[in-house]
Amino acid sequence: MPYYRSVGEVPRKRHTQFRQPDGSLYAEELMGQEGFSSDSSLLYHRHAPTAIVAAEEFTPPTFTRVPNLPLKPRHLRTHKLDGTGADPVLGRRYLLANDDVRIAYVLADRPSPLFRDATGDHCLYVESGTLRVETTFGVLDAVPGDYVVIPTSTIHRLVPTGDTPTRLLAVEAAGHIGPPKRYLSVRGQFLEHSPYCERDVRGPDAPLLVDGEDVEVLVRHRRGWTSYVYAHHPFDVVGWDGHMYPWAFSIHDFEPITGRIHQPPTVHQTFQGPNFVICSFVPRKVDYHPDAIPVPYNHHNVDSDEMLFYTGGNYEARRGSGIEQGSISLHPSGFTHGPQPGAAERSIGADFFDELAVMVDTFRPLDLCDAAPACEDDGYAWTWARRP
Repeated sequence: MPYYRSVGEVPRKRHTQFRQPDGSLYAEELMGQEGFSSDSSLLYHRHAPTAIVAAEEFTPPTFTRVPNLPLKPRHLRTHKLDGTGADPVLGRRYLLANDDVRIAYVLADRPSPLFRDATGDHCLYVESGTLRVETTFGVLDAVPGDYVVIPTSTIHRLVPTGDTPTRLLAVEAAGHIGPPKRYLSVRGQFLEHSPYCERDVRGPDAPLLVDGEDVEVLVRHRRGWTSYVYAHHPFDVVGWDGHMYPWAFSIHDFEPITGRIHQPPTVHQTFQGPNFVICSFVPRKVDYHPDAIPVPYNHHNVDSDEMLFYTGGNYEARRGSGIEQGSISLHPSGFTHGPQPGAAERSIGADFFDELAVMVDTFRPLDLCDAAPACEDDGYAWTWARRP
């Protein structure tokens, strides 16, 4: 994360003696990216974070990937995947993936196990319901519209709260997710042209201390999954400071960039990851040139696949295509996509669009995962041929 935070108790100087009430040393842990060459945080544990008493290979729920063949646009109705509920980690239904990113959906009604993903950051989007994100850094409470970014190797547990299950879109990276570099100064401050800033970002504000012994943590790593048993509960951090920690940002705090004529999707960019970007489409005033056409022009992104998750309002450019709350559209490279028939003419004269959507653009093709055929609208690819 681009700015420094300090939570709980930390010593005045790093890597110096910091003692518990009984006189023993707290165990200092550095969590850092790219060796010792990028963002990091120092955490102070009551117990050694290295103390494990058992390790076994773990077999998680599996999924397969197949190419998008024949190449065509797809419409996935995620709410068709609703079942009796699941936990928000092991219950994820994988829809789309490539070697850089996995995209999954889950209707969660129970807590997840303690989990650490050592392969990359996660960005969770809360469609509905509420979620408590418990981590070694502390707690984040998330509500509809919140993005939650969980850094690589952060031990965490996801706990749905409230009276209804929580709907989550999960974007799992093979690397790190953060604000676009063009929004940041050389020292990591959000610049004036950024559509959000430090005031919009929430991080844990107090330690989370949990007692326990022989505690299981599931770890996804580069060669599979392992179940560790820790001698003591990993939520034993009395304080930490640094630039790397889980954080939340509400899509409703994203300030849209508009213009006299239609702006390209890059103005909606919210995060960047390895070979992909995440964008936020929010309610906004639309183009105000007297001859403007507010909906997007036909476009062919020759280097990327475009995935849109529709999460509120009325997405004008897709009207008449069957898109609904919880829908995902996939428009792959190799297919020219654009507004549905009649949408351009209907949009002329509009002052405001009430739409909410999360977009993931990837620079390698997205494969279809097991859950995609189970919720696909097979007629979507032919909707551009219909008469308005």
